[in-house]
Amino acid sequence: MTAEHADSGLAGHAGGQVIIARPALMIWALVTGALLALTAVMAGAFGAHGLRDTVDARGLEVFEMAATYQMYHALGLILVAALAGFGLSRKLLTGVAVFMLAGVVLFSGSLYALVLFQAKGIGLITPIGGLCFMLGWLLLVIAALTFNADSKRIE
Repeated sequence: MTAEHADSGLAGHAGGQVIIARPALMIWALVTGALLALTAVMAGAFGAHGLRDTVDARGLEVFEMAATYQMYHALGLILVAALAGFGLSRKLLTGVAVFMLAGVVLFSGSLYALVLFQAKGIGLITPIGGLCFMLGWLLLVIAALTFNADSKRIE
């Protein structure tokens, strides 16, 4: 592997050499996704056992929805980590990761706050989080559709 390739963070093969695949994005997305998955499991358990006697059925449903969407997008971040090694656009994958994380904070976070603190006004933030989720998945579609396996272009 040449020094140029090691510094560029390329993924895949070049001239028969294996190239390191975008380690910073891969590690960040993997660690963030795994931590979000861990806390989603913890939130789900807390909702099922700790909140059962303190909030009504609708509150439990909302809390479960927050944990479920957090888990979906934690897995999405883990997917970003895996795809970073295949040479998809680093800029687009970074955008995917940022929007998914923002979606978890805004969507799931606002739903958790709504249930735990009866913070009614915070529900206005929830759709912004949902939009972040949608933008993240859209950027992933764009990254896939614009990927050219034969391209030597670096982004």
